Amino acid sequence: MQKILVSACLLGQPVRYDGGVHGPFAALLQWQQQGRVVALCPEVAGGLPTPREPAEILGGQGGQVLDGLIAVRTVTGEDVSAAFVAGAQIAERLVQQHGIRVAVLKARSPSCGNHQNYDGSFSGTLVAGEGVTAAALRRLGVQVFNEAQLPEAEAALLALQA
Repeated sequence: MQKILVSACLLGQPVRYDGGVHGPFAALLQWQQQGRVVALCPEVAGGLPTPREPAEILGGQGGQVLDGLIAVRTVTGEDVSAAFVAGAQIAERLVQQHGIRVAVLKARSPSCGNHQNYDGSFSGTLVAGEGVTAAALRRLGVQVFNEAQLPEAEAALLALQA
């Protein structure tokens, strides 16, 4: 059975930066009941507390954080890049351990965003980009979807089983 990596906040776990949750979403709960879900909050796994200060990537490019070119900074300027990279590395290990090829991650998150990210100005401005964990997973060939793309994620899972 094909496993899927899912952002823990999308399963209703209170791990968001503000202690809040997203979801749970019916499709994700169904996959969880089937034993397919490997849940992870990369930021918490990387050592950040809940709640925590909001963080953004200048320019919104998680791959550049992985390459050491830019930092993830909190709203007060603290560099939290090491925790974000550590969380991405844990996600990579889970992907390799479970043979995961599909992930559903939280949209617009500095860890998990797969198409857009905040620009680092804390003004709410979105740019094309991806989070640190999303970038790391893509580099491993994992298909990364967000919570608005559950039908596409399900189609990807079905294609892998065919």
